[in-house]
Amino acid sequence: QVQLVQSGGGLVQAGGSLRLSCAASGLRLSLYAIGWFRQAPGKEREGVVCISELNTTSHYSDSLKGRFTISRDNAKSTVYLQMNSLTSEDTAVYYCAATEPPYSNPPLPKEFDYWGQGTQVTVSS
Repeated sequence: QVQLVQSGGGLVQAGGSLRLSCAASGLRLSLYAIGWFRQAPGKEREGVVCISELNTTSHYSDSLKGRFTISRDNAKSTVYLQMNSLTSEDTAVYYCAATEPPYSNPPLPKEFDYWGQGTQVTVSS
């Protein structure tokens, strides 16, 4: 049974940082691309960033480049999302997701096979 278990969300002040983790089990992480998505209240889900099975990074939005960094540790079967210089606009539920190739660049949400449970990130101004 495949599971993606997220951790690391919470409340942070504007300008602060958080690191989210996505721990995978039941699959060989090195064969999967992992994406991070977020959904704010009243808004559609949007892609944040994705890391391929080859360790290449694709950003869904230029506005998040430079502040959001994705990395993976296949030995720990975990992918991380480092978020810096957070603003209230970053408040959302964040989700990680896994997909195998082939996929679009960056992968579309519908291409992901497995999703984490979501974790709340709240940025106070």
